[in-house]
Amino acid sequence: MKVPYSYLGRQFKNINPYLKDVARLVKSGDFTLGKDVAKFEENFAKLCKIPYAIGVSSGTDALILSLEILGVGYGDEVITSPNTFIATVGAIAMCGARPVFVDNNEEYTIDVEKIEKAITPKTKVILPVHLSGCPADMPRIMEIAKKHNLLVVEDAAQSILAAIDGKHVGSWGETACFSMHPLKNLNVWGDAGIIVTRSKDLCERLKLFRNHGLATRDEIEIFGHNSRLDSLQAVIANRLVKDVTSITEKRIANARRFDEAFKSLKGYITIPPRRPNVKQVYHTYVIQAKNRDALYAYMLKKGVEVKIHYPIPLHLQKAASNLGYKKGDFPVCERHCSTIITLPVHQHLTVKEMDYMIKCVREFYLG
Repeated sequence: MKVPYSYLGRQFKNINPYLKDVARLVKSGDFTLGKDVAKFEENFAKLCKIPYAIGVSSGTDALILSLEILGVGYGDEVITSPNTFIATVGAIAMCGARPVFVDNNEEYTIDVEKIEKAITPKTKVILPVHLSGCPADMPRIMEIAKKHNLLVVEDAAQSILAAIDGKHVGSWGETACFSMHPLKNLNVWGDAGIIVTRSKDLCERLKLFRNHGLATRDEIEIFGHNSRLDSLQAVIANRLVKDVTSITEKRIANARRFDEAFKSLKGYITIPPRRPNVKQVYHTYVIQAKNRDALYAYMLKKGVEVKIHYPIPLHLQKAASNLGYKKGDFPVCERHCSTIITLPVHQHLTVKEMDYMIKCVREFYLG
């Protein structure tokens, strides 16, 4: 049996409704910002129960614009985790600031008990990553930020609708940054991102900042970026946004099925802790596996397209060599990078496919 990681062929098997929406856009000529982008910003803000949303060209730009609009620049430090996608740390570097790493915990998010030791007089922002759809401990992070007079920007690229005690990610920091890359829970037909904030002032400034600082066609209030959400992507997102809740619930149910199945493989498979007050949305389903590399090869041989997110921690990447970190500095992250494996968990999986994946994992360990 073949079990693909990507579900795009299934999701867009019938593209006619989308093409009708695109045809309408083409006829309107409303290609830059405009009604479809404004509609999606309104829809997304309602989805996340946050007052303001600003569409931008990618999740990476969402991070860069958020940091820059908050004044992050040369000489500043931004605290984050080395267990994340490169965009998190790349955004810090693109602002001219220095990434400062803090090890992660067993949930793959930043270890809040180690944050304060990393704070220096140059620290300006804490940038927690809600990795794999699991929220970082935002109540504790906000306590630390308030104590040290720091700003917080949430990297929520993988975590649409994730929540703590019913409070959505994005509700804590000055801004939160989401991605709508084709393999995200809310996905479009290319790169796209969106920023949410509770601040009307930040919303207005970010809308200027993403569009060259233009107040009107001829009046420039600030120097800014060209980072607009494409109207085409907004058209696709407006059709899909209504499905995000059902997509999320399906992924949660699939993850629960895996969790139950792998309980009997204790000693071989380690499932991350699941806090009862936390809603994880499972952009990825990540476990730790004994003999990970051999399991990875076995699953691929069996037709299951597994992934590793991520095999090399960022502090050990060539791009980060100037930061001065070395192997052993973040032992939890490094251990995870050598043991984690990601199984498909998307909403288009069948019960037969899930049972087959479980069977393959059991066969690998138990014969």
